[in-house]
This record gives sequence, structure tokens and C-alpha cells, in this order.
Amino acid sequence: MNIGVSTACLYPEPLEEALYSLAVNGVSNVEIFVNTHSELKKSFAHGVASLLKRFDVKCTSVHPFTCEIEPLMFFSNYERRINDMLEYYKLYFRFMNIVGADTFVFHGGKPMSTLTPELYCERYLQLYRLGKEFGVTVAVENVSRCKSANSSFVKDIANRLGDEFAFVLDTKQAIRAGESPFRFIEAVGDKITNVHISDSGEMGDCLLIGKGRFNFRQFFEKLNAVSPDCNITLELYRNGFGGISDLITSYNTLNRMIRNIGGERQS
Repeated sequence: MNIGVSTACLYPEPLEEALYSLAVNGVSNVEIFVNTHSELKKSFAHGVASLLKRFDVKCTSVHPFTCEIEPLMFFSNYERRINDMLEYYKLYFRFMNIVGADTFVFHGGKPMSTLTPELYCERYLQLYRLGKEFGVTVAVENVSRCKSANSSFVKDIANRLGDEFAFVLDTKQAIRAGESPFRFIEAVGDKITNVHISDSGEMGDCLLIGKGRFNFRQFFEKLNAVSPDCNITLELYRNGFGGISDLITSYNTLNRMIRNIGGERQS
């Protein structure tokens, strides 16, 4: 398992400045949150790729700023929207090819009676297969306001889709939806490619590592047993920490936890 940090933690710092701040402080893996259309231009993507190469940082995943309109564009009955959005998402996949990212984070649709598992799978498959044409894996993320918040629903679509399914597990979003993050591990197992992680407890569900009571040891042991190569990304909101040093402390703490889990597994 590889530990990283999301550039979204430093929002609203411009993407390249957030990335630079993480890189100069020794973060070796990042998730890039693309914040606006102009950042999808080839020239901008090549600038990001140069920065990654300069500091020997790997971009493991990309998160789109258009996630909020995915319910409207992918899951309505207006077919032209779907076609337009598939065409637009090629820009993200091209960006990912330039920066070397493998996983694309997909929020998907919101809970509504018309969004059946069959429809969800049909629309998701269109995007998943388009991503594969670019060498990209589109992974559904559990988001508390979306259909994917429910672990039973995620298990259902995972079973329907088989090998054409991948998953991003967000621990804080699971807690917000009244779910245990462990349920998602049980539901999809080795389909988990990435994890968005933070601590949680009485003070909130999106805390610096060590500021809550989340059972990281048990979580990482269970995750390591089913998906040992997944990426673990620290994702916090900007009001949840003081400065870059807080992020780096949490990043280093997570790395020590993973090393301990890995060492025990080898022994």
C-alpha cells in the first residue's frame, strides 16, 4: 500500500502551488484534484508532469471538478448529455496520460427512484470502457450524498459488473452516511484501488491522523489482506488543519503505520 496526499487538502491554493508544497516537503504520491477547465489544457498538464518528474512524485489518481454535475449529465434520460459528458471526460483521461495517473474518481448519481442498479451499471460501464481506451481505471467513490453511499448498493453493482468495476473507499464519507468503512472492504474487497483517509471521533469525521479514534491498525490489516497494492490518500478539508506541517506529520504517521503492517505480514 502506498501513502499519498491529495492536492485538494490545500484548496484554494492553485493546483500547481499545492502540488509544489507537497513535493518539496517529501510527499512521494499525490492525488490531483483538477479544479477548473483551464487546468485540463495540454500545456498545463505538461507543466504538472514536469513538476512531478522534477521531485520524483507519482500521481496515483485524478479527481474531477465536474463531479457535482455527474448525476445530471450521466444519469438523466437526455441522451445528448451523456454523449457530451463522455466526450468531455476524454480531457481528463488525456490529462491523466500526460501526468501518469491510473485511477479516475467517479462520484456517480444521487439517490432517486429512477436510478436503478441496472441503469447505474449501464451508464458507469460507458465511462469505464472509455477510460480503458486511455489506459485509465474509472473507480466509483462512496459519497454520502450519492447512490454509492450505501454499501449494499455498491456490493450489488460490483457483483453485476465483475471485472469491469473499481472502487475508491472514503472513510469520512462512509461515516457521514452512517456506514462503517469496514463494510465497504467486506462488500468489494480487491476492487478497492484507492482509499481517501482521515481520522474520526467525537471532534468530527475528517480529522488529522491521531486526532480521533479511528482503528487504523484493524483497517489497514483488513485492507492489506484483500488489496495490498491500493493507494492510501490523506484527504482533509482546509479548515481541518493549521498548515502544511500538519499534513506532513499525518502523512509520515500513515507511512509508519503501513510499514508496521507490511513488516508483520512479511514475518
